[in-house]
Amino acid sequence: MIEFSDIATVIQLAVAPAFLLTGIGAILAVMATRLSRIVDRYRILNEGSKKLNMEHRKEIEYLIKRSKWTHWAIALTTVSALLVCVLIAMIFIATEVSFNFDQLIIALFILAMGFLIFGLLSFLKEVDLSKGVIKF
Repeated sequence: MIEFSDIATVIQLAVAPAFLLTGIGAILAVMATRLSRIVDRYRILNEGSKKLNMEHRKEIEYLIKRSKWTHWAIALTTVSALLVCVLIAMIFIATEVSFNFDQLIIALFILAMGFLIFGLLSFLKEVDLSKGVIKF
C-alpha cells in the first residue's frame, strides 16, 4: 500500500506535466482559432465562385495550403497532449506497480516534446504562408 507522503510526492511529480498540458491546450486553442479564420475566408471567397478573378483563385490556393499546415499542426500538437496525459498516468501507475517505468516515462516525455516541436514548426510554416497573400 502506498503511503500518504508518497502520494504527495507523486502528485508533485505529476504537476509539471499537468502545467505542460495546460500550455499545450492554450496553443491548440490558438491553432483552432486560426483554422476557423482560414475556413471562414475560404467560404466567403467560394460564395462567389462563378465570378472569381485570378487574385481570388490565388488566395484560395494559399488558404488550402495554410489549412493543410494548420491541420498538421493541430494533429501533431494533439498527439503531444495525449502523450503528456499518458505520461501523467504512468507516473501514478509507477508508484503502485513494482515495475520500473523510468525509461518509459523518459521516452514518453521525449516523444511528447518531439510531437510538440513538429506541431509548432507546422504552425510556423502556416504563419509564413499567411504572408503570401499580403503585399508589402
